[in-house]
Amino acid sequence: MGPDRILQTLQDCADAVGAVYGEFQGRGFSGARDTQYHLDVAADAAALAVLLGASWRVISEESGDSGGTDDDTIVVVDPIDGSTNCDRGIPFFTTSLAVIEKGELVAALVRNHADGQTYTAIRGGGAYRNDVRITPSAQKTVRGALVSFSGHPERHVGWGQIRALGAASLEGCYVADGRLDLYTVAQRSSLSTWDYLAACLIAREAGAVVLNYGSDELVAWDRRPRSPLFAATPELAQEFLALGPL
Repeated sequence: MGPDRILQTLQDCADAVGAVYGEFQGRGFSGARDTQYHLDVAADAAALAVLLGASWRVISEESGDSGGTDDDTIVVVDPIDGSTNCDRGIPFFTTSLAVIEKGELVAALVRNHADGQTYTAIRGGGAYRNDVRITPSAQKTVRGALVSFSGHPERHVGWGQIRALGAASLEGCYVADGRLDLYTVAQRSSLSTWDYLAACLIAREAGAVVLNYGSDELVAWDRRPRSPLFAATPELAQEFLALGPL
């Protein structure tokens, strides 16, 4: 499948989720497992209908591994990243989709359903927000940086301001387009691959840096938690890593 067809399928998937989320917003937990909302279940069903129809193997936060067993093309999906935000009416939640071919990230889409802004990337083709090419900020030092966290840092290391916005995929994209200077995890937090993979490609294609605090590969589709760091510049990334866990 060519790049344009891949992106169109990802767009179709985000459209399908967008068509159902409003109906389930505010319904609370599904009861099927901890922290899973009725919205998550409905969004997953909508996403799978499109992705399995494309004959891809699908790894979803909500339903696990489905579709074919061929590892050549895998799509990793978080049907609703920021489920609590969405359920509570906080306008910061996405559908996050990353396509992996032969172990390499090749395409990604992140859509904020609250405002319709859509981030996309194809490997080697740059990154875009609603068809406008994006680049990160030029911030090189922790001092003065606008930093966002998954979790809560336990010490202050001189940044300008911090945020905790609740949707990793979108926060990674915000580093890609310069709204944030850095996004990472605090030491008592971690992310799963479906949280960050799409934003990883988008940020790298925009010119930002994505590193991992741990030894595990970031481009994967298992359930092991990971600790990625998104930074606007290599200088900012290295200074932040040198500070150690926060």
